[in-house]
Amino acid sequence: MRYPKRAIEKTILIIEDDAVLLWALAKTLSTEGFIVHKATDGEAGLELAVREHPDLILLDIIMPKMDGLTVLKKLRTDQWGKNVPVIILTNLSAADTAKDIGNKSQEYLVKAEWKLTDVVEKVKKRLKIK
Repeated sequence: MRYPKRAIEKTILIIEDDAVLLWALAKTLSTEGFIVHKATDGEAGLELAVREHPDLILLDIIMPKMDGLTVLKKLRTDQWGKNVPVIILTNLSAADTAKDIGNKSQEYLVKAEWKLTDVVEKVKKRLKIK
């Protein structure tokens, strides 16, 4: 018999317009014990982030209404948002992403190069969860 994992009590916001990927990430992180909030466009994601203050944000770059880099720029002007950990999810190459985000402390994952378990590991590492 498989027992449910104990709640981690950390909140993750996923801002991703690909419905299948959004569902898979949310399901995987929920199964790991995270509280998950979801948004399918940049505007809704920014509003949700500022209202809910998640512990970490998974952020797609190319989205409707507001792209991820604009979300990130606006988020960093908010008193709370300037320090929230962000992991950028992108289809762009690592070099393009690094150039776009400059020398900020955000991390990124190129979508073609990771599995769901890799995302969970990176989230736990950023939140210092063993």
